[in-house]
Amino acid sequence: MAQTANLPLSQNEMRQNSMSYKYIIDAYAWIEYFKASKSGAIAREYIENDHSATPTIVISEISRKLQKEIILGNETQEGRLKRLEFIRATTKIVDLDFETAAEAGKINEDLKEKAKGWGLADSIVLCTARSFKGKVVTGDEHFRELQEVIFIK
Repeated sequence: MAQTANLPLSQNEMRQNSMSYKYIIDAYAWIEYFKASKSGAIAREYIENDHSATPTIVISEISRKLQKEIILGNETQEGRLKRLEFIRATTKIVDLDFETAAEAGKINEDLKEKAKGWGLADSIVLCTARSFKGKVVTGDEHFRELQEVIFIK
């Protein structure tokens, strides 16, 4: 049987072994990053940081947004897949676990009346940040008043 060499871990593998994420990247930050906007330039320092993570719900939101852009003729399927793969390669992808899902439901009921446009995906992102004692990196207005947020707009 061949022996496996002890190769150094890639940057993404090191991130996956870490349980400390200071920056939870919201869809808003990713979209601005891909647009190379002023807000995207601010988001870049957090996105490209070793302590950044992206919840799976954000992948769904970005995938949906990019699919709409394909329909409008502003994006290609290849471009969509490249952007999604870039997210996977750049940050740790955080799966939705039972505890986060349960707590996000509670957060959603607490905040949907206080923040116009607040949705369950927002609750999942916020709950993910809280579980890692991190900050949500976003420019979405309904996050503005929350203490666990780095507002990039």
